[in-house]
Amino acid sequence: MKKFIALTAIVSFLFSCNSGDRGELVGVKGKKWHPEKPFGMTLIPGGSFIMGKADDDFVGVMDAPTKTVTVRSFYMDETEITNSEYRQFVNWVRDSIVRLKLAILADEVGATPGDGGIGEFAFIDQQNEEMTPYEQYMYDNYFGMGEDFYEGRKINHEVDILWDTAEYPDEYYSEVMDTMYLPIEESYNGLRTIDVNKLKFQYSYMDIGAAAKNKNINRKEFIKKEQVQIYPDTTVWIRDFNYSYNEPMHNDYFWHQAYGEYPVVGVNWKQAKAFCAWRTLYKNAYQKKRNRNFINSFRLPSEGEWEYAARGGIESGSYPWGGPYTINDRGCFMANFKPLRGDYAADQALYTVEANAYEPNDYNLYNMAGNVSEWVDSSYDPNSYEYMSTMNPTVNDPDNMRKVVRGGSWKDVAYFLQVSTRDYEYADTARSYIGFRTVQDYMGTDIVLNKNFGDSR
Repeated sequence: MKKFIALTAIVSFLFSCNSGDRGELVGVKGKKWHPEKPFGMTLIPGGSFIMGKADDDFVGVMDAPTKTVTVRSFYMDETEITNSEYRQFVNWVRDSIVRLKLAILADEVGATPGDGGIGEFAFIDQQNEEMTPYEQYMYDNYFGMGEDFYEGRKINHEVDILWDTAEYPDEYYSEVMDTMYLPIEESYNGLRTIDVNKLKFQYSYMDIGAAAKNKNINRKEFIKKEQVQIYPDTTVWIRDFNYSYNEPMHNDYFWHQAYGEYPVVGVNWKQAKAFCAWRTLYKNAYQKKRNRNFINSFRLPSEGEWEYAARGGIESGSYPWGGPYTINDRGCFMANFKPLRGDYAADQALYTVEANAYEPNDYNLYNMAGNVSEWVDSSYDPNSYEYMSTMNPTVNDPDNMRKVVRGGSWKDVAYFLQVSTRDYEYADTARSYIGFRTVQDYMGTDIVLNKNFGDSR
């Protein structure tokens, strides 16, 4: 026993001497952290503000009484998510589904990369030399144990997908691609299109709030899986307006590059959440390749964050530019909405406009009023201001399908453009006038806006 104690002491002494810390408490050093402003986002400095309606708006006060709240610093998209940006998400999901289908069929017929054709898309783990020791261990011990037989297997992203039917390499490839398109009998004018109902994105997350309140329950009970059909509902342009000719918007708005920089619409709350999960996954895949720290998740803003950002640091302003008017000193409208008792075109736009149109507010955020209303990560409750926290307030009840939308849109009157006006829509409902933008928590030395003493760090 004495020999064991002595040996332990020697090992401990040697470890201390070889660590280079001179025996001092220096802490554990991890990877160097270099704060990076996310592309297309701006930093919103944390601070306090008066949230809610002014006292002279009696109806609004019943729904949103004034309350002083404080929010932490965060990044926010300078513009609403555009059609072009959302198409990147759709194309990634489409390509991933195609690659998975090709890999599964290659596995079933025993095709490998050396065979050419569909074998080029075989699972990477079919060639053991492509796997790290860890990947080999996971394959040997866990393959086939998930809910999906192919869960966890790595698909090949290095080979380009061939979309031109003249370039299909074999019948197996043709069989897979045929399953991605609408049936022949549902096609017309000789054009077959992708069956968008098959474009589903699956992701998982942990309900940390529920887990923290029920810490004695098994962790896996709070891991949630979502599978969301992610293609925008383009029929909203028809269904939202009875007896109105909007077929051109239905046919062209999402996919045509003429509208690439316009805000995406026809996306419900669940689809917006799925986009946030994908954006996080996509960025962290890049971070992993370069051995960098993972980023914080992209997410929808809370209702408090959205209003704080929309105000742009202006105390008690009615609109992002202050107000109380919707026109500037040259008589030009400051946003895209329905002015003058229904003259849609008076503000230079009939429907939506480019996501960076009009002047930004003092936080460099565009169209926080008008253009499209925006989903936020909060459930609508007329009484939520009464019981929500004054620090980073958010009320999100998973059983309440009414989700808050903010900012007003191209089809709304000026009242809905006010930064304090609340509205809602159901989480599974898409509209031609609702889009979204994302936020990301700020990490590092806190940046706080102190109205009495100026900015401080």
